[in-house]
Amino acid sequence: MPYPTERLRRLRRTGALRGLVQETRLHRSALVYPLFVQEGKGVVQEIPSMPGISRFSPDRLQAEITEIASLGLISVILFGIPAKKDPKGTAAYQETGVVQQAIRTIKKEAPEMIVITDVCLCEYTSHGHCGVLDGEEIDNDATLDLLARMAVSHADAGADMVAPSDMMDGRVRALRSALDKAGFSSVPIMSYAAKYASAFYGPFREAAESTPAFGDRRSYQMDPPNRNEAIREIALDIEEGADIVMVKPALAYLDVLREARECFLHPLAAYNVSGEYAMVKAAAARGWIDEDRIVAEILMSIKRAGADLILTYFAKQVARDL
Repeated sequence: MPYPTERLRRLRRTGALRGLVQETRLHRSALVYPLFVQEGKGVVQEIPSMPGISRFSPDRLQAEITEIASLGLISVILFGIPAKKDPKGTAAYQETGVVQQAIRTIKKEAPEMIVITDVCLCEYTSHGHCGVLDGEEIDNDATLDLLARMAVSHADAGADMVAPSDMMDGRVRALRSALDKAGFSSVPIMSYAAKYASAFYGPFREAAESTPAFGDRRSYQMDPPNRNEAIREIALDIEEGADIVMVKPALAYLDVLREARECFLHPLAAYNVSGEYAMVKAAAARGWIDEDRIVAEILMSIKRAGADLILTYFAKQVARDL
């Protein structure tokens, strides 16, 4: 028999042929663009460690949302930076809170835009932790009621989906119960189900002003060496009522993402986080990498590993190229 009997290169010969048999495809509808909203007026402030990413006050969101929509992106996730912080993060669940204002602004400008809101207290507490303190420990159960109030306030302002990122045990059940009781049974929950205590979050903490005043978050976020525990976390969140589950960060946890895809049929999200973004931008600025190709390869790897949705700061950049 002549050698080789199969020539796989036949279908790689041209761009058209490669496109014809491409196994993994990236679509604008799969990308969720994170937005940082800061209390105040007239604020458009670039974040030094995240070139191209800025904080916006609600009154300055209009142009940004118009651009996002014009690129064919259909969803954003909001993170809020309040003017005042306190130990219980009370600004997180006020009717006039910064995220609540931003939701209304976006829905007025682009009613069809899917507005997802991050539900966590770290940006709102004076100590920077994701829950209520008991001494220097996080009181898991005391935190649940505040997270539920935050989620309901977001839904009441018009949020399409809420996304708890705090990693408190039982938070999905608490949010689902509170939303249902408040008449928001149709509002889905995207749970940060397997969120690791990662060093890749550094630039985000600058952007959201959420660095802990003491200690770290390893007593509630997941330990990076653990993979089986991630599957247990995801299973529990699904049992509690999560509609979408997430693995965060993405690149260093593609094995977890793949295993989650094989174990669960629920929609699966992955967060291409701030540190991953910043490293690419820093290397590209020095001419060490081809930024466009690297970004496309990174996002394709996340999609190939099994993500249905990708939260990424590269969303606008990639949407222009697709």
